[in-house]
Amino acid sequence: MPKVELLAPAGNLEKLKIALYYGADAVYLAGQAFGLRASAGNFSLEEMEEGIRLAHGLGKKVYVTVNIFAHNYDLPALPPYLKQLETLDVDGIIISDPGVVWLAKKHAPNLAIHLSTQANTTNWASCRFWAEQGLKRIVLARELSLQEIREIHEHVDIELEAFVHGAMCMAYSGRCMLSSFLTGRSANRGECTHPCRWKYHLVEEKRPGEYIPVLEDERGTYIFNSKDLCMLEYIPELICAGLSSFKIEGRMKSIHYVATVVKTYREAIDAYYRDPEGYVFQKEWLEEVSKVSDREYTTGFYFSKPGSEAHNYVTTKLPRKYDFVGLVLDYDSEKKMALVEQRNRFAVGDVLEVFGPHTAPQAVEVKTMYDTTGQTVDSAPHPQQQLYLKVDFPLEPFAMLRTKK
Repeated sequence: MPKVELLAPAGNLEKLKIALYYGADAVYLAGQAFGLRASAGNFSLEEMEEGIRLAHGLGKKVYVTVNIFAHNYDLPALPPYLKQLETLDVDGIIISDPGVVWLAKKHAPNLAIHLSTQANTTNWASCRFWAEQGLKRIVLARELSLQEIREIHEHVDIELEAFVHGAMCMAYSGRCMLSSFLTGRSANRGECTHPCRWKYHLVEEKRPGEYIPVLEDERGTYIFNSKDLCMLEYIPELICAGLSSFKIEGRMKSIHYVATVVKTYREAIDAYYRDPEGYVFQKEWLEEVSKVSDREYTTGFYFSKPGSEAHNYVTTKLPRKYDFVGLVLDYDSEKKMALVEQRNRFAVGDVLEVFGPHTAPQAVEVKTMYDTTGQTVDSAPHPQQQLYLKVDFPLEPFAMLRTKK
């Protein structure tokens, strides 16, 4: 089998660049219509064209989500949009609706079609059916075990993709009606309000107005609040199960999240392929992905059906262990000065951690800092303010500065 693909989220053009520079083989994104992330930055056709040009120049791929469950009123605009994606030389489109599959095959026959996880593909017979329809890849349902994935792989000749990291949905394959019922915003139209993360109490039918906490604390309980998926420790098992692509969730997440998670999975995957027999998991990798906000980690359905241990009953908040404070734009090796774009406040005297696409995390103390006019400054309080920092060692473009909370 060819080397497994590392597929990263790209919520906007900046995240696309970060994902590619930090080691993703491919990215997935949405245009401004027909995707299931209405609140993500998403891409205009011009931005999509720029992102595709960059990715292809690096020998990497771009997949576009067209994964809404379409209504009749969606259909007239789909053929011209699919033709535009074909013209842009998109490497694949991710679809959940059979009608959209039919339209894509009819109006954009050169586009490779990937079946979205929202299609709930949980068995090899379904995979064979979709393979016979001419699809190139199946994004498997998240509710499958490794053993089930191995069995599917043994029965089919089609690429298989699965989520390996990121937020988990409490509904089967993400097909949730809670948001639509409670707020009128449908998850199946890309407008989920994440009510699974809200606080809930129990009400008995004949005791209206009596709100009973469900065991947890005085604020309520989080009965739908799944922990986040992390399969970093099981790279060999995932590869041997027959997956073609490892998918990272997170088009709504920050560039710090994208860079940290993509870089860490890249290192682990590459280490395995360099020496499969001698591969040893490095605990530093798990420490690194734990530096981004998470709800604690679970292995989802891969080894058993999740029980209470796979849910966070304490809080729905994503606690930040590190603050992302700056993005390196350039480095002058003669002056030993880094040009940094501020993303959170930092000041002279702070000790920051810096890491780059090809460099391990290391500490740097902010001793001297200048604004772009050359004036000495003590702090960086303004969003996206550009500053020069004295740094004694070289920094890569797109390196990131963070500080421990």
